[in-house]
Amino acid sequence: MSEIVNMHAAKAQLSRLVAKAEAGEEVVIARAGKPAVRLVPVAPPKPKRRKPGLWKGKVWIAPDFDETPEWLIDAFEGNLKED
Repeated sequence: MSEIVNMHAAKAQLSRLVAKAEAGEEVVIARAGKPAVRLVPVAPPKPKRRKPGLWKGKVWIAPDFDETPEWLIDAFEGNLKED
């Protein structure tokens, strides 16, 4: 069953009306006795499906990207030789 509320009353009872709409009841807000808008809860957005392969051919990773040079390992270990 829907509840019809005039604009002035809706301003004063907005929290209650929102709670009713969230609970699934239809709430209609009227202006000068004529229905103007319907108060409904917002549906959560549907998750977007990912398309595999969109980045294929656009990204390049060096074959040695995960190799650490010996001099850098020595620097972190404090074994650097000063010239």
